[in-house]
Parts: sequence; C-alpha cells; structure tokens
Amino acid sequence: MKVNANKLFEKAYGSFCIPAINISNPEQVHGLFATAQKMEAPIIVQTTPAAREYAHPLMLLSYINAAAQLYPDVVYAVHVDHGYEAHIYDAINSNEYTSVMIDASHDTLEKNIERTKAIVSLAHSKNISVEAELGVLSGKEDDIDINDENALYTDPAEVEYFVKQTHCDCLAVAVGTSHGVYKFSGGRGLRFDLLEDIQRRVPNFPIVLHGASTIDQNEVSRINAAGGGLQDNAKGITEAEIKKAITHGVCKLNIATDLRLLWTRVFREYFRDHNGEWDHLIPGKQYMEELEVLLAKKFELLGNAGKAHLYK
Repeated sequence: MKVNANKLFEKAYGSFCIPAINISNPEQVHGLFATAQKMEAPIIVQTTPAAREYAHPLMLLSYINAAAQLYPDVVYAVHVDHGYEAHIYDAINSNEYTSVMIDASHDTLEKNIERTKAIVSLAHSKNISVEAELGVLSGKEDDIDINDENALYTDPAEVEYFVKQTHCDCLAVAVGTSHGVYKFSGGRGLRFDLLEDIQRRVPNFPIVLHGASTIDQNEVSRINAAGGGLQDNAKGITEAEIKKAITHGVCKLNIATDLRLLWTRVFREYFRDHNGEWDHLIPGKQYMEELEVLLAKKFELLGNAGKAHLYK
C-alpha cells in the first residue's frame, strides 16, 4: 500500500523511525520489499538523481511497482532524494511519487525558503509531502561532494523560522552525519544539543538524518582483503546514537552506503574466490539474501518492524 510519507511520520514520531532506502537496481528493490513484508515494516523507497539517470525513472518505478505487486502487504512511500527542480517536477507529474525532497541547502536561507515554498505549493496540491534541508552535510555520494570545511551545522533558530515560512513536512538537518563511506573520520558523532534545541523549537515536527549508515568495519575489512582500497578508520552513526535520535524527533533515516558496501563485498569476494566465473546472477542472488539480513537488523533497530498495521 503506497502512502504519503507524512502519514508515516505521524505514527512514528518519538516512538520509531522510518528507514528511507536508496535503490538503484532490482536486487535492492526485491530485497527491500521482501524484508518489509516479512517484518511488517513500513518503509520509504528512495531514488536519487544519479539513480534516475543511471536506470531511468520509468525503469526504477517499474521495479518498485512490480515489487508492490509481489509483496502486496508492504506499506511504503516513494521519494525523490536530493532532487533538483527538474527531477521534482517530473516526479510530481508522474503521479507515482508520494514524497519529494528539495535540497536548496547550499543557497542562502531566504533563497532556500523561496525555492522550498514553490515546491511545497505544487506538491501539496497533489497530496505529496515535501522534505527540505537546512545546513550542509560533508561527504561524497552520487553527485554530492562537500568537504568538511564547507559543511555547516544546522542552526536551530533557523529551523523554527524555516518551517514556519515554508510549511515543509519534514526537514533534513546537519548535526554530524555525512554522506558516503568516509563518515565521522574525526570521531565527532552526533550533536544531540542541536537535536534537543530543534525539538524544543518545533515540537512534533519530523526530522530527517541523511548519511545515516552505520558502516560495518567488518565489511570494510573484507572489501579491502578482496582488493578494495577503502579508508579503514571511518565510522558511521552508532546504534546507540540512532536510538537516542529517535526520541528527539528523528522520524526518517536515510540509508544508502551500507547497501553499497554489502554489494561491493559480495561481488568482490565472489569473483575473487571463483576464478573464471562470469555470471553475475549468482552473486546477485547472494546479495539479495544478505541484504534481507542487513535490512532486518536495521528495521529492528529503528523500531519500525511490526508497525505496518498502524497504517492499514
């Protein structure tokens, strides 16, 4: 059952969190929906501009719609992540997306408000929820590449002003996470003082954390042992931080890097250990099986497992 993302947050606030999973291939969609149905867990399926350019929006939406037929009990929203106006307008007009994100965080505050308000007006007229962003996350993922010097923490006072001006449905904030695999290399962790201040200023308003993969060091080590060259001192957000963040109004947690690390490890190890093999379907099947295990752990951590009935 496809729903507006804002409806998911109404039940989740302060109690559990909705995982927002970036997908770019059928293996990820298959594994995501299979796990969501098995665990009765509401989810958000996300497509980035890079994924839309890689596989084409029609192809990605076909994957999602097929999975919804195969797993009819899944409660889900379909979301454009880090969209620019062209992607957002296309998504809204497709009548397939129930949520969009306008990322104008690199603009001035007033320009961000102006661009966000325009998207909110159009999206709300079609019952589509809008996520905005305030503050700039560091890191690299898809076409995002921001160094630490240009990253900015979100100002809680600006959050209050921004939400009142734009009427957005949820807001991604910069409180210490970063995009991509090179996370938290400085060991700073989440700024809970900022989350607490934001929650005080905009109570019951859904907050979003981007760059919220945990980065399993065992996966990084296995990738490097199979010929990879990943930085081995990076770390993601911890499970304890995630649980605490949920109590401070974080209702949506974006996860992409952990899925990519798993894919990289499975394929690197398979072709290393099976010299002469060339069939990608074999490691592809293994990836789907291991992805279900990974996602099941995420759903248990976020507390969305067993919550699908709340929306039916």
